[in-house]
Amino acid sequence: MKTLIVIQARTGSSRLPNKVLMPVAGAPLLQRMIERVQTVSGPVDCIVATTVEPSDDPIRKLCKKIGVQCFSGHQTDLLDRHYNAAREMRADVIVKIPSDCPLIDPAVIERVIRFYNRSIHHYDYVSNLHPASYPDGNDVEVMTKESLETAWIYAKKNYEREHTTPFLWENANRFKIGNIHWESGLNLSMSHRWTIDYPEDYTFVKTVYEELWNNFHPNFSLYQILGLLEMKPEIHSINAKYAGVNWYRHHLDELKTISDNETKHLA
Repeated sequence: MKTLIVIQARTGSSRLPNKVLMPVAGAPLLQRMIERVQTVSGPVDCIVATTVEPSDDPIRKLCKKIGVQCFSGHQTDLLDRHYNAAREMRADVIVKIPSDCPLIDPAVIERVIRFYNRSIHHYDYVSNLHPASYPDGNDVEVMTKESLETAWIYAKKNYEREHTTPFLWENANRFKIGNIHWESGLNLSMSHRWTIDYPEDYTFVKTVYEELWNNFHPNFSLYQILGLLEMKPEIHSINAKYAGVNWYRHHLDELKTISDNETKHLA
């Protein structure tokens, strides 16, 4: 079976435009993230799924420069973009990772994929998000091509199209759903924000890279990040006010599998 890691990326973020191209440790943030993802062991391919918009030409140029495959699809319908990227690559298993997770630990990606592979006929969809336990920004979702296609055909709501996978995990009676909890037993999903959506997030990510890149590049682990934050709590404070803030907050009245303690509203 062909396993494909799809990194969704575009320049048109409303809150932090061009965030995926902002410099981190001497290269665009997207490049640094791809370098981490490419260290995932096992027979996996990787593709960046961007949009057809001319504004995303720099993403296509970057992918060509660093030798990474790139697919261009729908600007806002991420479900359509993922489905068509997977179809073009003839993937059997799709691993969805957002490009706003530049600190994602490859070991976390490997763990979720291994869990899926060991239970390959038991699950249609496996993630580490429902419920989440890892620090925010270690988001991994694995699904079969058949389940992705079913969602592509039947998902109608805007948030189902925009966020790709809600149709799957909101229909547990239709799909076999699995979840990975962090083996540490901790739950830092609402207290540690390692994703990037606001200027403070970029400052946080850039600072972590500056502290750890020279000694551990490109593969410092989540435990090394946690060690850094313990030694220098002022880094953790940079974007702490956004910890727990995610897109769920806009759809709590519609999402059956998300509780109100899994998101926060902006103050």
